Amino acid sequence: MRLSKALSLIFVTIIMSGIASAEQLIAPTNQLTILHINDHHSHLQPDGRMSLNIGGEKTRVRSGGFPAVISTFDKLSVGKSNILKLHAGDAITGDLLYTLFRGEADAALMNEVCFDAFALGNHEFDDGDAGLVTFLDFLNKGDCQTPILGANVVPKVGVSPLTATSATDYIQPYTIINRRFGMKIGVIGIDIASKTKNSSSPDESTLFLDETETAQKYIDELTLKGVNHIILLTHYQYRNDLKLAQNLRGVDVIIGGDSHSLLGNFEELGLNSEGPYPTVVKNADGTKVCVAQAWQYSQIVGELNIEFTNDGVVKTCKGLPHMMLGDSFKRKNADGNRVEIEGVERQKVLDAISADPKLHLIEGDSDAVALLAKFSSKVDKLKAAKIGSVSEDLCLERIPGQGKSKLCDVSKTSAYGSDISNLVSHAFRDMARTSDIAIQNAGGVRVDVSAGDFSIGDAYELLPFSNTLVELKMSGEEIKEVLEEALDYALSPDGSTGAYPYAAGIRWHVDTSKDKGSRFKGLEFKGPKDAAWTELDMERVYTVVTNNYISAGKDGYLTFGTISKAGRVTDTYLDYAQSFVDYVRKVGVVEKLDKSEYSTQSFTK
Repeated sequence: MRLSKALSLIFVTIIMSGIASAEQLIAPTNQLTILHINDHHSHLQPDGRMSLNIGGEKTRVRSGGFPAVISTFDKLSVGKSNILKLHAGDAITGDLLYTLFRGEADAALMNEVCFDAFALGNHEFDDGDAGLVTFLDFLNKGDCQTPILGANVVPKVGVSPLTATSATDYIQPYTIINRRFGMKIGVIGIDIASKTKNSSSPDESTLFLDETETAQKYIDELTLKGVNHIILLTHYQYRNDLKLAQNLRGVDVIIGGDSHSLLGNFEELGLNSEGPYPTVVKNADGTKVCVAQAWQYSQIVGELNIEFTNDGVVKTCKGLPHMMLGDSFKRKNADGNRVEIEGVERQKVLDAISADPKLHLIEGDSDAVALLAKFSSKVDKLKAAKIGSVSEDLCLERIPGQGKSKLCDVSKTSAYGSDISNLVSHAFRDMARTSDIAIQNAGGVRVDVSAGDFSIGDAYELLPFSNTLVELKMSGEEIKEVLEEALDYALSPDGSTGAYPYAAGIRWHVDTSKDKGSRFKGLEFKGPKDAAWTELDMERVYTVVTNNYISAGKDGYLTFGTISKAGRVTDTYLDYAQSFVDYVRKVGVVEKLDKSEYSTQSFTK
């Protein structure tokens, strides 16, 4: 049974004491506003590649950027009494700014928001426990001292640099936040356990506990302390959050991340939405739980407004995902070039933005712009260097037909999957030179590639991780096994769609309706010098190039890990992104592969 907070009695006492301010007398005592982001992945600068159906026509817009996030947090805070500012994880890795500054730039901008809590995501562990310490030390340099939450993250005390002296050196299971009118709020951090352990690089000694059991443990602990406003700050995926809410007692709100889920009505703008903002379900007590997420890459700030009963139970929850746009709108002219629109066309766009409460034409906070410039100026010259061109838009996808691309309709990826992931695989095989086959996980390739000039910065945005290329000696049977493992992990609720395999030199047909082990059919091989495709020889030993991340068994590629531990692996010391840079320089013009060269030849659900 939940504890009553008796706020009405407190309110009466304040009035009778004669010390209540005007604001205290008129402000609601049982309302809370949560402003939140997730998965910004070091995308601190505005993105100029998004296309929206706005003003009656597809329009290229400039969107997001962390200075705009800061401005939006400030704007949405005006006139509200009880506010929480939350970040649901994956702050780092994904942009050249992280590659060069190891989280220093992210920390500096995050401290301009001054989050009330930050939950660890899986990518916080991409550079091991020590890499996370580097980022958190930057974050702790500011005055905010944002609580770092990870209730189910257990580094080994005295072994991990995260817990050199005690379990709470850097990470807490929860934080208790006191707000006006006696509102006491407990925020619990939950990381996605299996994915972080298997798809990132935490220390071997660091444990990741069951999400549901851990959440309930700390909900109960907070309830015993008299806290009856319970928020889970999770990096656990939208669909998992919905199930989690239904299995827990005492939870009120879940602010999530990891799945990069766009919530709210964005269909008319040409974007795929996964559900309403917020999504309301019932917990194991039969009371409402408000579930929200704020998409990705500093594009959206979520605003969730919750009204509680006097017993701390959710009465209503409403809100909006706020998409931030800059003052730039481009469309293709008669020559096929994108140019700034003017006059009547521009006014139609501005009117459409003004009429949609989800869209905001907003300038980035000036102090944040100046702060970011100190970092970005150091990489601008490097990023701007042109190395080649791309002949046509290359769609990004994870699982065929999933709809992750910002540039392409889902119909263009439903059969063969990702254009760019297939091409990256071919580039890696070409650069490795001695390899027969290349295998690449979908999640290692991060963005669509637009037609036009291609720069070093584009390559590092496409392939942002600190990986090298490695070669493994594998039989055809082992290759089939690792493909089946990767697909199973991609389809699993506890896995990651980023595990879906792409390849060069090998192709297949997929039927996901079959059981694991029987989903791949018609496996064929064509070496770099072969003229035709032949059946993959189960007994033959092939040289397979991949990245050192999945070669260690991450992302469900377990057989890769077994082979690596057996010593059948050689590090080429070829940098992941630099290899693609060298490939683009070599070919000059990057062109879409012939469909016969795509690894997935058909995909059946």
